[in-house]
Amino acid sequence: MTKLAAIQMASGSNVDANLMEAKKLIGDAAKAGAKLVVLPENFALMPHKDADKLDIAEADGSGKIQTFLSEQAKKRGIWLVGGTIPVQSPEQDKVYATSYVYDAQGEVQGRYDKIHLFDANLISHAVGEDASKEAYFESKTTYPGDSIQVIDTPFGRLGIAVCYDLRFPELFRQLHKQGVEFIAIPSAFTAITGRAHWEVLVRARAIENLCYIVAAAQGGYHTCGRETYGDSMVVDPWGIVLDRKQKGNGFVIAEIDPDKQESIRRNLPVDKHRRLG
Repeated sequence: MTKLAAIQMASGSNVDANLMEAKKLIGDAAKAGAKLVVLPENFALMPHKDADKLDIAEADGSGKIQTFLSEQAKKRGIWLVGGTIPVQSPEQDKVYATSYVYDAQGEVQGRYDKIHLFDANLISHAVGEDASKEAYFESKTTYPGDSIQVIDTPFGRLGIAVCYDLRFPELFRQLHKQGVEFIAIPSAFTAITGRAHWEVLVRARAIENLCYIVAAAQGGYHTCGRETYGDSMVVDPWGIVLDRKQKGNGFVIAEIDPDKQESIRRNLPVDKHRRLG
């Protein structure tokens, strides 16, 4: 069996400081036995304003952050899902939110560009909680991807989704059709939506597709004034949370068991029962 880890951060606006913290946490997870590590969305920069992402956007295949990710994967001898970083897009005033996957030699084995962009006006509806409002317009500075990504690894077939993608089960169904055995989900859920929906969505995607989910989140208060929900977790195909971290920097780690997954899929053959889609 293989150990997979999800890193949780509360990234700020200083790229160098964020990379230093990511380096420490990647090292800690590798020392704990993780063979694949997932970083959260926006791990290298939680911008004060969305346009700040344009200032650090990298060309595909080169740049400070990509070099960092490659070096960390090779140094630690791990597979590394590089959260998301800003990568140049066809539009000069927009970037892709790109998740690169590196193998243990530091080579890129896949790239996923976030498909679903978070444009939302939020208001908390929790009982006994003061109403709070937040607005997000990710599409103003982010260019959407248009294809899914499934990657063969030594540990099984890996799918990638990012944050807001969690709300679109049809994306996960497409990953399932391509034989994924585990899915990495770099995220930065808001405090409002996280309290209401994060765990429900993560566990639902695991149960629906009878796969492992490795959900790496931003979790805490950021220098830009934003609060993210955290609660990074590893979930098994039965929907059981194997490890989780509510707030603050750190990591979660758990083993994936291919025999258990195969048994669940054999004894609960939902694919054979599916009538729609």
